[in-house]
Amino acid sequence: MPNIQTLDPSASPLDYYGWELRRQREAHNLKQGQLGDIIFCTGSLIGQIETTKKLPTRDFSERVDAALGTDGMFSRLIGLVLRSQLPTWFQPYAEMESCAAYISTYQAQLVYGLLQTEEYARAVLATGMPDDLEGLVAARMERQRILERERPPLAWTVLDEAVLHRPIGGHGVMRRQLQRLLDFTGQRWMQIQVLPFSAGEHASLAGSFNLLRFDEDPDIVYTEDVISGHMTASPDTVREAALRYARLQAAALSVEDSAALIARVMEEHYEDRPRVDERPVA
Repeated sequence: MPNIQTLDPSASPLDYYGWELRRQREAHNLKQGQLGDIIFCTGSLIGQIETTKKLPTRDFSERVDAALGTDGMFSRLIGLVLRSQLPTWFQPYAEMESCAAYISTYQAQLVYGLLQTEEYARAVLATGMPDDLEGLVAARMERQRILERERPPLAWTVLDEAVLHRPIGGHGVMRRQLQRLLDFTGQRWMQIQVLPFSAGEHASLAGSFNLLRFDEDPDIVYTEDVISGHMTASPDTVREAALRYARLQAAALSVEDSAALIARVMEEHYEDRPRVDERPVA
């Protein structure tokens, strides 16, 4: 007799997903290999997802829903599963971010997570030497789905010029990342400014921060230190952060001039190179 792993569906969203996948598959009298044939994957992958050894993807979930007629259940559940892969300390912020009507962010070191390409995000997240890098990358990409809504949050991003010059992941990765920033320039709901080196001292030398505004709830300020994040709705803190952000916007280049600078840095520092110049992947 095969040793069938017993899952506790209440243990986590991932456990519930695996438990429900097995339950639905068995209810349709399908073996793992048979379901795999239907949705164009291996039976081994089905088994790994059912036992939480492999993280499901959104594409996988959509194919399972179509095959089993589950009315979008797995497609809805995958959002919870992927968000659960975020660091525990970050999950409350991600939940608030997904509900925000207006997002303002100043980033001193990196491109804001919602604007990162997958390969840039992978290079950034790998620096923390996580146990499950792919799970973290998938979770970050899932966060970005709020930008695909019919009515996405209004977002304003101020990037320190240093962000453009720091070659995260290598030249090719940076070129594609900067191109992604330029791709947002035609969106009315997304504005990107660059705070140039020539601005000198400025209102947020202490580091990055985010301001979240909601239709009905109080505004929130979010900051991070080396190992955790901090949210506050303190009116005094929110007021001070808003003032500092206004000063950053005033010191930054215009949206148009910022786009021109991004394009210039992309061409001058990250021009197309042969693939052999790319940073090797360990």
